[in-house]
Amino acid sequence: MKGIYIHIPFCHQICHYCDFNKVFFKNQPVDEYIEAIGKEFAIMSSEGVSFETVETVFLGGGTPTSLSERQLHRLLEIINKYVDVDALREFTTEANPDELTYEKLIVLKNGGVKRLSIGVQSFDNELLEKIGRTHSADDAARVIQDARKAGFDNISIDLIYGLPGQTIEQWQDTLDKATNLGLEHYSGYSLIVEPKTVFYNLMNKGKLPLPGEDAEAEMLEMLIAHMEENGRQQYEISNFAMPGYESVHNLLYWENESYAGIGAGAHGFINGQRYSNIGPIRQYMATLEEEKRPILHTHEVTEVEAMEEQMFLGLRKIEGVSAKHFEEKFGRALNDVYGDTLQTLINQGLIEQANHRFKLTQTGLFRGNEVFQQFLT
Repeated sequence: MKGIYIHIPFCHQICHYCDFNKVFFKNQPVDEYIEAIGKEFAIMSSEGVSFETVETVFLGGGTPTSLSERQLHRLLEIINKYVDVDALREFTTEANPDELTYEKLIVLKNGGVKRLSIGVQSFDNELLEKIGRTHSADDAARVIQDARKAGFDNISIDLIYGLPGQTIEQWQDTLDKATNLGLEHYSGYSLIVEPKTVFYNLMNKGKLPLPGEDAEAEMLEMLIAHMEENGRQQYEISNFAMPGYESVHNLLYWENESYAGIGAGAHGFINGQRYSNIGPIRQYMATLEEEKRPILHTHEVTEVEAMEEQMFLGLRKIEGVSAKHFEEKFGRALNDVYGDTLQTLINQGLIEQANHRFKLTQTGLFRGNEVFQQFLT
């Protein structure tokens, strides 16, 4: 097992586009939940799950930085008990700009966190308000300055394009302000309107003025070009980094490696089995009080499914899928399994082959979901 994902489901504000497992922070058993995470670690250890080979830890949510300094300290204390944090290649936490104080940054740094992933989304204050964010562009700039002062030298920010009412000019301004910060890593995602969100309800009422597919494609082109011009290499469809600053944790997902999911609603993949934890917080905690792992659902991944995942996850990476690695992993030649599909996609100009690797073409980058679907039975 190479990674651990830990879910912190608390938020002070729910964004209009978010469908992750989360609840408003107020009146929640936050301290008890943190202790429950420690109990889940302990039960997994007692059942023979080893954390000795872990290379990366990721705190996600919800919003990990919604926790107080004291709560963050306790959470990190628990993690340090079960994981050799000093030996990790990467230890990341997600963060919101208006919640990440200098004092919290010091707590995170002292607790072994090496990398920040900050949900900036836009540098346009009007758009930030429209999407339900509570920070401003100035907050984002301030927190990055504080993070540098606290000693963080590996910082990423998330940006979203295709937002309601967003113009090409607004997106260009956000890209300019983002790269002027000189960060090591950037993620740029197109808005996906998910069920059970504020945006989904507005869309169903015809009250969500999205830019449209052509504008969205232009924004993606702008993102790729702007990052290249500023020395940030695209290594995955939505991710760009200075050399050596690619996200180790996210690459673990795209390379289909094993990882533990800890926390309410977390997902994991251990020993060929995918599992999801119970989502409701109190039910998650009650199950742990019974000395049982809070698993809601498990699925043994078949060889066919594993090969499919290897393809559609691996093709997200700009370097693509290695035919040699595929054969080493599954004992079957890639062309024997997917030769016809690969040739069809090559003929359509969506993937290309070079140095025993198959990867998306420039056209394929814009039609990735269409490509991935070809590997699903």
